[in-house]
Amino acid sequence: MTRNPVVLDYIPNFVHLNSNLIMKTERCHYLASFSEFLQTSPSAVLGDLVSANHGTEQTTTIEAWEEEIRVMRDTLLPWKDEDAYIIFEYSIPRLGKRVDVVLLLLGIVFCIEFKAGKKDALQEDLEQVLDYALDLKNFHLYSADKPIAPILVPTQYPRATETVRTSAYDDGILNPSITGASSLQEIIEKILSVASTDWNPESWGKQWTISPYTPTPTIIEAARTLYENHSVEDITRHEADKVSTDATIDYLLQVIRTSKERGEKSICFVTGVPGAGKTLVGLDVAIKQSYKDGEKDKENGAVYLSGNGPLVAVLTEALAIDNQKKCKDKGEKKNLSDSRREVSEFLQIIHRYRDNMLAKIKNPVENGVLEIDPTKAVEMEHAGYGEVEHVAIFDEAQRTWTHERLANYLKRGGTYGNKLKVPNFPVSEAAFLIWSLDQRKDWAVIICLVGGGQEINTGEAGIAEWIDALNNHYPYWKVYISNKLTDAEYAEGKVNQLLQNNPNVVYSDSLHLAVSLRSFRAETLSSFVHACLNFSPSAIPLYRDVSRKGYPVLLTRDINKARTWLRQMARGSQQTGILVTKVAARFKPQAVNVLAQGDENAVHWFLEDKTDIRSSNYLEEAATEIQVQGLELDYACVLWDADMRCENGKWAYYKFNGKNKWNPEKNEEQRKYMLNAYRVLLTRARQGIVICVPEGNSRLNSEGFPEDATRLPKFYDGTYEYLKSIGIKELS
Repeated sequence: MTRNPVVLDYIPNFVHLNSNLIMKTERCHYLASFSEFLQTSPSAVLGDLVSANHGTEQTTTIEAWEEEIRVMRDTLLPWKDEDAYIIFEYSIPRLGKRVDVVLLLLGIVFCIEFKAGKKDALQEDLEQVLDYALDLKNFHLYSADKPIAPILVPTQYPRATETVRTSAYDDGILNPSITGASSLQEIIEKILSVASTDWNPESWGKQWTISPYTPTPTIIEAARTLYENHSVEDITRHEADKVSTDATIDYLLQVIRTSKERGEKSICFVTGVPGAGKTLVGLDVAIKQSYKDGEKDKENGAVYLSGNGPLVAVLTEALAIDNQKKCKDKGEKKNLSDSRREVSEFLQIIHRYRDNMLAKIKNPVENGVLEIDPTKAVEMEHAGYGEVEHVAIFDEAQRTWTHERLANYLKRGGTYGNKLKVPNFPVSEAAFLIWSLDQRKDWAVIICLVGGGQEINTGEAGIAEWIDALNNHYPYWKVYISNKLTDAEYAEGKVNQLLQNNPNVVYSDSLHLAVSLRSFRAETLSSFVHACLNFSPSAIPLYRDVSRKGYPVLLTRDINKARTWLRQMARGSQQTGILVTKVAARFKPQAVNVLAQGDENAVHWFLEDKTDIRSSNYLEEAATEIQVQGLELDYACVLWDADMRCENGKWAYYKFNGKNKWNPEKNEEQRKYMLNAYRVLLTRARQGIVICVPEGNSRLNSEGFPEDATRLPKFYDGTYEYLKSIGIKELS
């Protein structure tokens, strides 16, 4: 069932202390009016913090709380009679963190991050408190129209910000202030003199902690929260009239329960617009099945599989690093390798799962039929010859390999010929994955997460391969599909035709995710990109809608202007990056290097901070659609090369010969991949994009010939003029 807009998990309990109304809520450890806080003994406040905290407190945590309580008691005296509130340890679910102190004073939200005993202000600490402010501004209803003042307090810091300024972004977030504990009161006074707002304490201050909170996490943030909490609560938007992730998750879990009760084999196809949360849904189902009450469920587990190596590598490393850090904070010793191993139990590259099953078959394959070799595998009572998991979730299921590509790969023993060789392999990857789950004796469920129009690699089979395998070899499997799977971008619109003689098909609206969670500022972004790439007249009004909702889509011919814009837009730990297609060839004149292949490079590009030259934020290395599919940035520059050009009102496709010439691409399948590559790149940014279409090189050499015949202006001008005709604004 879809949740109501107001998150009911957080209806507060009201208790009376010293005749004042105090609101206790799970979103924070402590909440009181200024007067109540100042009248309560420090030990009692500390007791509330300790009792509200889950787990064992470290000595350092208690000492930090003691110092924060002391500092705030001294700081708040001038406003003891105001209708104001102090909050300790307010939860920011999307970031998986808590703000040390929030003050609700005279209509202003003060976010205060303490660094107890520290005398230096670090960039990462300033970014942390700014991230809190940005999160509240973007996703917290009762903060959306209020000034927000982020303050970093290294308690022994010897100085304080001299001038408090409003932000150049004009979004109500003040520039972060830095102060030691002794000057905090002075900083608050300065902020009050600069920022002002109309406010009603009855409708704002007292209910601030239970405000509707509608976050749209990055996939990395969401995965971290899911993995640590084994729950999707609070990390996605809960607006019943718009977002269907909850309904989709509930539907999938019900299919799993029904399949288990009836001893059935079932397959579900989930569709969604780019950024709608397909990966999030898959991770949530995998974790809900794999963990029950915080413990590993060994009987009914699930595995999340993806053929997207960079996605799996980035998520695995992010989860492992976060898990190790949290264990360290609890005083537990844990190696990073142990954390990686735990994560990989439910999050795997699809090839690893496939290889486990390949090791069990008779080799070579006889008569085109896959059979288990009993000398290579043990038959289990319920699992049969299958893997231990009952549920397998395949992300980007449209990207599974065709029979031809998989057979050629296995014939030579993998990419470098150093793995298990299987000559004459008889089926596609989709058919083999169904066969693998079909080995279970009891029940099994496959969940296919399908992106429309996102096949970007040679040998990707698309969704028709799954349906063909079901029709011809597994007619007893129950098939649950999104009613959008019949659209043109899925199996060329032939899904109904392919399934018309299958009696086990159920269509459901609940299996389609229609709203983009990635681009929370413009839910119509994916529609605009689709219209733009298809030369649809609707691109013009859709662009206006995207712009009106505060999502900038800009155009430039100067990569350095694009870099400057990205650096100006990103605040806190927000991430920027340059994107190019894998077919792009003439990017070096733009001082851009393409990120080298290898999953470890994608890990560094996505996860390193702004001080590391390997980070995307350095804007030196560009990632391709292969490296970013399924992941996202906050702000991105899409560098449009001469591989796809607008000529006479349609796209013309070219590939570079590696030396001196662009040759027309005549293969229809390759042209589809090239178009989809730009579809992927244009939907990677959560908060804004700038499209850079270079001017090319118009200079002539001394003999009167083009100085660079591979970058002639005519290769780019048509694309630039088309994008401009839609109304896309030029970056000034």
